Amino acid sequence: MSFSSDIKQELNKTNSLVNKESVKFELIGYCISANTTVIKGKNIRFSTESDYNINRFSKLLSNLEMNHNIDVNGKNFNIVTKSFDIQKLQYLSIKENEIYLIEEVKKVKDAELKKAFIRGAFLGAGSINNPQNSYHLEIVLSNENNLKILQDILKEFDIYVKELLTKNRYSVYIKDGEEISKILAVIGANKAVMQFEDIRIQKEMRGKVNRIVNCETANLNKTLNAAIEQIASIKKLQKDGRFNKLDYNLKEIAILRIENPDMALAELGKLLKNPIGKSGVNYRLKKIMEIANEK
Repeated sequence: MSFSSDIKQELNKTNSLVNKESVKFELIGYCISANTTVIKGKNIRFSTESDYNINRFSKLLSNLEMNHNIDVNGKNFNIVTKSFDIQKLQYLSIKENEIYLIEEVKKVKDAELKKAFIRGAFLGAGSINNPQNSYHLEIVLSNENNLKILQDILKEFDIYVKELLTKNRYSVYIKDGEEISKILAVIGANKAVMQFEDIRIQKEMRGKVNRIVNCETANLNKTLNAAIEQIASIKKLQKDGRFNKLDYNLKEIAILRIENPDMALAELGKLLKNPIGKSGVNYRLKKIMEIANEK
């Protein structure tokens, strides 16, 4: 199964339907999703490929005593209500065969009810990529009005989403791992949060290791390139007879560099008769290069 399917299976199993108000708000969330449509101005149809999801939606309707039928069309499961009482859901309205969320829903003070609403919206038409590949969570809504209100309610939980508005698609999406983790916690997918965070930590650690390796490789390349230039200068002085004119300190470090082409400056300094630090070695080698470049 996909990561999305695993989350929806978890939510279907772990969230009880004892609290009728929570049931209402979760159903409201489902109803504003792009997978829910209105039939003849009064009943609704919900379609999904997830048997867990269709089972959840059916339980919500039954809990509120709304009769419905379930049928299968290819890979799709469909629920069509026979008695959809929108009055029971009080924060919804139907206009021109489309469901609209009423602004008053934002005034609800009970955070648990709003969490149930967000959960329903995710179950209705939400998806999340496998975090091993990339971070992307998206919820597709039926219209711009519903998108804006969902966005405002998510902000109450310090979850900030981006929006995608086109002629035929209204969705909110998140590409930040921390924000995705927060929304999974809000909707009650605790097992998924732990799994997601575990993967996120592993990815971050791999990223840090790669950055360290790249940095060390870059430093090694820099050291080797510098050593090549230093040795080339020394050999130039040896070839044109100027090497023997160098003072003792420069000759000593030059010979050590030729004998140890890949050694770090600090280590070279320790091999001198009178050891010096990295900066002292660097000064002497730079002096040799300056002399070599003189005409």
